[in-house]
Amino acid sequence: MGMARTSGFTESIAKKICEKIIDGMTLRQIGDTDGMPSKTTILRWLGDDRYVSFRDQYARARELQSEAMADDILEIADDGRNDWMEIISKDGDSVGWRVNGEAVQRSKLRVETRKWLMSKMLPKKYGAIKIDSEGGGEGGPSLDDPNPDV
Repeated sequence: MGMARTSGFTESIAKKICEKIIDGMTLRQIGDTDGMPSKTTILRWLGDDRYVSFRDQYARARELQSEAMADDILEIADDGRNDWMEIISKDGDSVGWRVNGEAVQRSKLRVETRKWLMSKMLPKKYGAIKIDSEGGGEGGPSLDDPNPDV
């Protein structure tokens, strides 16, 4: 028996979609959840001018999702549980520890992916600051100005 899927728009479903986005779920994951519309249906609603309110809620949910990603980054970076692997001898004795490079690289990828997404979702807050030698970045002093405070 397949999962029950909804295709009719309601404010209640829109709210649930936005809550799941804030919690970090992808549209595909939401669409795979029982009682939720498919990814295609959600995208169709976002493009439909009858659901402008949902589009606004969705945009706000994406902003909040990127804020939640900042917390995720800290948790990933601070979690070192899998960073080391125990080395076991042929006799089954522990002989030391070594870095688990695969786990460290996976954590790095997870952090970098979230940082990249955050820079695209909220570029003014998390994007790279562009500095030019003429006028600085974001209205700041020029790199060529020897006395920026004067």
